[in-house]
Amino acid sequence: MLDIPKPAEIPHADGKILHSVSDGVGVITFNNPHKRNAMSLEMWEGLGHALTALRDDAGVRVVILTGAGDKAFVSGADISQFEKTRHNAAASEEYSKRSEAQRALLASYPKPTIACIRGFCLGGGMQVAMLTDIRIASDNSKFGIPAARLGIAYGYDGLRHLVSLVGPSWARLIMYTGMRIEAAEALRIGLVDRVLPDAELWDATMEIARTISGNAPLAIKAAKITIAEVLKDESKRDMAAIKAIGMACMDSEDFREGRTAFMEKRKPQFKGK
Repeated sequence: MLDIPKPAEIPHADGKILHSVSDGVGVITFNNPHKRNAMSLEMWEGLGHALTALRDDAGVRVVILTGAGDKAFVSGADISQFEKTRHNAAASEEYSKRSEAQRALLASYPKPTIACIRGFCLGGGMQVAMLTDIRIASDNSKFGIPAARLGIAYGYDGLRHLVSLVGPSWARLIMYTGMRIEAAEALRIGLVDRVLPDAELWDATMEIARTISGNAPLAIKAAKITIAEVLKDESKRDMAAIKAIGMACMDSEDFREGRTAFMEKRKPQFKGK
């Protein structure tokens, strides 16, 4: 199992979503291991509460999302709820509305996000992972979107992110077949950014998170904003936002601290202002 530190975990959704903070790194855990962390509506809403709490915590500079146990990141939606929550088009629309806000929150999250993936990452789990900035997976992880096997349509936003990562041809193959993809293949096609031996996954993820946490928050924010605008159609890009965050960086205390620390040959102490 992942050796995840659990300082002062805060529960949501009856404990099926947990969040904690350590050394500037927030951790959100999908904590439904007996169902391979399958997502219920309550868990979607709990995810939103956890994301909001970490977003509003000034001491948190980066957020990791991971799954409890050794079987899954998130194995998809909780199918046992389908007869109640997604049994027809109207019910499915209501389900989407209730979970859409949480996905939108993650999609526009102002702080860097990392998915630490081991085991199954399927369906809704893929959607969560694709919404994060960085995806790091163990060599035993498996990916897929089984919508065609269930007779349901995968949403526009999920497919938009899938196409942006792997291209339209691979997106078609994944969606038409419902196939499962091994970690090495996921890395090759661009679905994940790094694949590591299972025993090294958590430490490597934390090392990246702590590196990010130690860098200048405004510079990271500038990169995140600019990359997001680059990915938009040219006519929809907010060039003013890019210019504004760039000027904020150049006028910041952190820029002065970075220059001074470099000249004094010491580690900079960034404050995010």
